Amino acid sequence: MAMHRKEPLYRRVNTTAHGVRHNRGGDFRDSRAKDDRAGRGAMARGKQRGLDYTPLFRFLLSKVGQDFDAVYSEAVSRLDRPEPIFWLVARTGDDRKPFVLIGESSYYSGLYVDEDNRLARVAPNLANEDMRPGCACCTHTFNGVPFVRKYDPDAPYAPDPAG
Repeated sequence: MAMHRKEPLYRRVNTTAHGVRHNRGGDFRDSRAKDDRAGRGAMARGKQRGLDYTPLFRFLLSKVGQDFDAVYSEAVSRLDRPEPIFWLVARTGDDRKPFVLIGESSYYSGLYVDEDNRLARVAPNLANEDMRPGCACCTHTFNGVPFVRKYDPDAPYAPDPAG
């Protein structure tokens, strides 16, 4: 009997696409000539390039209302590291935000763990129609869906949960 592992909740970004920049290279190359002393100009560690956590964000949004310990346990088992979970899920009451910006133009509902240990949305009534793009050049999305409103240079900047 074969065991089936669940799909990871992240994916590698296509780094060979023409004209797409993924914050690549240059960390060591650009710094080594500046200072040759030991400990300086070393290559940067911990840079995570080419990973997309969109599947994780969709997973978390689909688990709203469920026990956080079970959701967390499953998510961690399918991730390379646990930190991206807390990009959406607030650790404390002060960290709660109605929406979270991931990247340049991808917005997601902010999440938190309620007093019953259930995953919940910080602003459950916040909808795509409430969001405003901050520029005309990008495709802004809310929970993976393109913004309904178009860019208006006279309107106040971007996401406006108050309408």
